[in-house]
Amino acid sequence: MLIASLLLAGCIPHSPPPKTGAAAPPVAQPESKVDQTGRRAGEIVTQPVRDVGVAATNIPPVLERASENPYNLDGLRACTELARAVTELSAVLGPDFIVGAKQQENSAGKFAEAGGQMVVNSLIPFRGLVREATGAAPAQRRLNTAIDAGFARRGFLRGIHQARGCRPPL
Repeated sequence: MLIASLLLAGCIPHSPPPKTGAAAPPVAQPESKVDQTGRRAGEIVTQPVRDVGVAATNIPPVLERASENPYNLDGLRACTELARAVTELSAVLGPDFIVGAKQQENSAGKFAEAGGQMVVNSLIPFRGLVREATGAAPAQRRLNTAIDAGFARRGFLRGIHQARGCRPPL
């Protein structure tokens, strides 16, 4: 029953993000609870395939570049170039922290996620060893490192954008 509900959650259609004007760069919109649940259900269901190395863990190019040097400013002279670079990172990382925003947790989604992970993780005996042997664990560590570099780069670029007095603020 739990797996069926997780699979169905991944099939719920979601609307595309709203169009923005050409004056300001698009801002990453927070995911709705339905979108979050669907995305996580898909990740959980495909986890065994990633664990045995059948599906590769790909690092987005913007995060690969951030991993090389998160504090590089080459080619980022104008405010619009800085804003574009932050927007590219936000498209991969999700929305940035917003001061004063209330965090809303999807309790039902988190409960279903925990149950789904428990079921999926029990399908592969000695999962940790399998992940190491197949290369899935090192690939996940490389992805996590790239994500960390992406967060560092986005924060750095936002700081440069603000220090230069660029408008509108990011």
